[in-house]
Amino acid sequence: MSENILTGSFKLMKSLNRSAILNKIRNDGPISRAEIAKQTKLTPATVTNIVKELLLSEIIIEKNQGRGVRGRKPTMLVINSSNFHIIGLDIGPKKIHVVLSDLDANLLEKYQTLIPKKITSDGLLNIIKDSIHYVISKKHIDKKKIIGIGVGMHGVVDVEKGLSLFAPSLQLRNIPIKKYLEHEFNMVVKVENDARAMALGEAWFGDGSGANSIIAINIGRSVNAGIIINGELYHGEHFMGGETGHMTIDIDGPRCSCGNYGCLQSYTTGPAIAARAKHEISIGRESILREWVDNDLELIDGKLIHEAAIKGDPLSIEILSQAGKYLGVGLTNLIHVLNPSRIIIGGGVSKAGDFLMDSVKQSIQKRVLEQSANQTEILISKLGDYVTAIGAISLLLVEIFPPDQQSRTSIIL
Repeated sequence: MSENILTGSFKLMKSLNRSAILNKIRNDGPISRAEIAKQTKLTPATVTNIVKELLLSEIIIEKNQGRGVRGRKPTMLVINSSNFHIIGLDIGPKKIHVVLSDLDANLLEKYQTLIPKKITSDGLLNIIKDSIHYVISKKHIDKKKIIGIGVGMHGVVDVEKGLSLFAPSLQLRNIPIKKYLEHEFNMVVKVENDARAMALGEAWFGDGSGANSIIAINIGRSVNAGIIINGELYHGEHFMGGETGHMTIDIDGPRCSCGNYGCLQSYTTGPAIAARAKHEISIGRESILREWVDNDLELIDGKLIHEAAIKGDPLSIEILSQAGKYLGVGLTNLIHVLNPSRIIIGGGVSKAGDFLMDSVKQSIQKRVLEQSANQTEILISKLGDYVTAIGAISLLLVEIFPPDQQSRTSIIL
């Protein structure tokens, strides 16, 4: 294989005509050259020349399938998904998840590591670097076959510069993730806010597929959303689009970490749910939680509350239901402003399932202006703990298969 075609595979895939052909093969393959020319309106000569380049790079391969009208087997084209790889990272408040996948997001390797409580920007970048090297070495992957690295970073991200402007949970600013990783690995690096990366992952490989517009809400230690409108990620003027956790739900509510009062995340995050349980038990409410933590209420967290709810603990069920009620208020606001086709909920709190979702849906049903708005689907993500890392993979795929070339029924980004 030609070295320059291989090392330039990302650029090779990005040209307009190549993207049109790659999209057609990805969405409708196995497909013949003649059918590609017919459906894309490109000339047969153009299709032949570009297909030749793509075959040389091994991005696509030929596959014999079926018979023509005269009994001859037509040569069909398919994406050679298993031949190329992408690295995806989810850099959260406490952990880094790293995955190595093929172009179909089949996860070939997964790895996670804890982030120390007190860490510098340089320290974080070193952990990220070492984690990527580890994943590559585990599978003995040829670096030339890695198209790039996608990063979902919590907090505010300058997408154009690949810069983490502010990571609130780590209290770090201006982390040059893209610059550092591109220098270290000599490959394309895309950096995005974690919730927007999650939305991208849902659109490509989750419940967002086939929807015209979606909102993906990540609820864990904070609340953030990735918003997709007419097939495109919404960033906002200063990359702040999706900061739904700081939507005011009650102006007389508790003080949020941001300094305001009554923010959505003051009612719905894991720490907020745990804080309410501790308060209720401290003023005399009965709960099996007290016994489970041997009266050390500081040991109560969201996961323990969920486990108690499964055991039928009335207080835990009530607290999760109340969190769902407030979340429903916030989602109703989003429905009225953006009117998405679907809202997909992920993150640790989403694991509460029906204990949360029943009251979410009831709250929305009571508050929507029109019954048609109540038809917005509210779903819990099925992509699990690696949804943001999968979304980070999609940051590369969306460059290769740009939205204006794609079939919306297959993918919306």
